[in-house]
Amino acid sequence: MPVILGITGASGAAYGLSLLEEMNRLHIGVHLIISRWAGETIATETGRALEEVISLAAKHYSVEDMTAGPASGSFRHSGMVIAPCSMKTLAAIASGYSENLITRAADVTIKERRPLILLVRETPLSPIHLENMLKLSRLGVVIMPPVPALYNRPRTIEDLLRHTTGRVLDCLGIENDLTPRWKD
Repeated sequence: MPVILGITGASGAAYGLSLLEEMNRLHIGVHLIISRWAGETIATETGRALEEVISLAAKHYSVEDMTAGPASGSFRHSGMVIAPCSMKTLAAIASGYSENLITRAADVTIKERRPLILLVRETPLSPIHLENMLKLSRLGVVIMPPVPALYNRPRTIEDLLRHTTGRVLDCLGIENDLTPRWKD
């Protein structure tokens, strides 16, 4: 079954692209939803064309298309990741405000009790951000700020991205060898 990947306009577009590329490499069908501002962030932070990013997905939906499959609980998928997840998107999901396909798909993912992983991007965090994260965590949503691990001695930004990507895939139950495992 496919994985839904939402990319919002928060800084950290490279996390979403890393996940998209790795799932593509693993032959996992990615159903991609990119917010309006994410397109700007992708261009600014990575220099990549939006068309190139979209071409890596098995399927792409307009963020405004509320008739798309992921808007319905009958749409089968293995889980959803929002990478990066803006605080606006976090707040919308926490309050059940399904204003676009990303937030609607997340709402449906929660109600259908499928895995939902949010790579929240903001610092410092306000009490409002923390309360929204706690609320969703209590519902079973995985809150995963892309905090770099240093025990594996990363040397490049790609090393940092690979580690986070591997951890997200772990949360989805997808076998991978992207991150060194802690030794017993």
